[in-house]
Amino acid sequence: MPFKEGFLWGGATAANQFEGGWDVDGKGASVPDHIRGGTVSEPRLWDKEIDPEIYYPSHEAVDFYHHYKEDIALYGEMGFKCFRLSINWARIYPTGEDAEPNQKGLEFYHNVFAECRKYGIEPLVTISHYELPWALSVKYNGWTGRPVIDAFVRYATTVFTEYKDEVKYWLTFNEINIGAGAMGRIMSLGMEGEDHKPMFKMSETPEEASDRFTALHNQFVASAKAVKIGHQINPDFKIGLMIAGSLVYPYTPNPLDIKKAQDEMNMKNWFCGDVQVRGHYPYYAKRYFKDNNITIRTEPEDFEILKEGTVDFYSFSYYMSSCASVDPEALKTAGNMFSGIKNPYLKASDWGWQIDPEGLRIYLNEVYGRYEIPVMVVENGLGAVDVRDKDGKFHDTYRINYLRDHIKAMEQAVEDGVDLMGYTMWGCTDLVSASTGEMKKRYGFVYVDRDNDGNGDMHRERKDSFYWYKKVIASNGEDLD
Repeated sequence: MPFKEGFLWGGATAANQFEGGWDVDGKGASVPDHIRGGTVSEPRLWDKEIDPEIYYPSHEAVDFYHHYKEDIALYGEMGFKCFRLSINWARIYPTGEDAEPNQKGLEFYHNVFAECRKYGIEPLVTISHYELPWALSVKYNGWTGRPVIDAFVRYATTVFTEYKDEVKYWLTFNEINIGAGAMGRIMSLGMEGEDHKPMFKMSETPEEASDRFTALHNQFVASAKAVKIGHQINPDFKIGLMIAGSLVYPYTPNPLDIKKAQDEMNMKNWFCGDVQVRGHYPYYAKRYFKDNNITIRTEPEDFEILKEGTVDFYSFSYYMSSCASVDPEALKTAGNMFSGIKNPYLKASDWGWQIDPEGLRIYLNEVYGRYEIPVMVVENGLGAVDVRDKDGKFHDTYRINYLRDHIKAMEQAVEDGVDLMGYTMWGCTDLVSASTGEMKKRYGFVYVDRDNDGNGDMHRERKDSFYWYKKVIASNGEDLD
């Protein structure tokens, strides 16, 4: 049995894609509450002012806020050992700088954690999962403003204190390395420029890149301060980082392709890990900033804070891999939106994400070999169109096959010697896609009656994968048939 006793099998969600209740019981607006739905061909747009005539997917999402008992009971039925969720910052501090926390918001998460305890489920809580309060985004241009560090630390201190006997496992920021790429501007800086612009911005000036890396630096400092405070509040806390795992292969044996792949791995993956695990900026960052005319605004004390606030474990999402090449023709003929060049040896999902289970084993070995701290896969899954069969059921064998192959890859990584803590499959209950705002792109073991336009009664149904994963957990990963 490769997976150790107490392995944290479970599922993962995010408040802005799952929770709903966007303006009830004192909650303030967050950045995602201003973002419309979209599709792959129609990018999501954001609005400075929320238009009551427009559908914003995060406003109701799949309404975990009113269905949490039902949803957690389903996780209990599956045998979850762990449930990853995020606390919505604006539910606790509606503007991010309120004099006192919102008591109804604190009470909601107490109730959620109580339901988890009922079924023996360990919560894994992400403190910031792309849920920056809208007011902070407007006032400070998001994380470029130093005051947001203090606002985050105050918020983190509040939740650490409030739930110190209910939550053991924490993540400070979701996929913090997204901020190392231009696409991540929306996640860290908030809304910029004119109204009704696309959510993602793929190019920028050196000045804009400097802002983005300043925002990322401020998140590093905020995370380190929070880790230190969290350990003071409860020394038993395990506080980790969370990375968007992005394995990059060279497209050819051309040494220039190999170097490009190395450079992309450095800045897409290791840069943030090096800062948060090792406590300092890595050597290769200096040249990257010089070559790209990037200047980060810092304070002298920041670097000692980074040393003092290193994380306890490394967690990451893993969905796909890609290739890198210096040949512009390769990108034209084999481009893969957001993620580089398609690998000719791999198949892809309905949304073009390449399926690479062996890449998960490689990535786990790379991470553990680099840092030698416990590792956890906190997002992995297949976004697909689920169609009800003639018998009225959802026979999602494609999802089972995808998950089986990735669990087998994890098994091999454990045999290789990787210290793997757990696995929380992404979107255990269907939720809103972050990149497109769609419900059509489903991940869950549990179907939710909701469509891209917000229609449906929100009722839940078990898919075939529900029963399969229950068997996987019961056997601690031995029974994958």
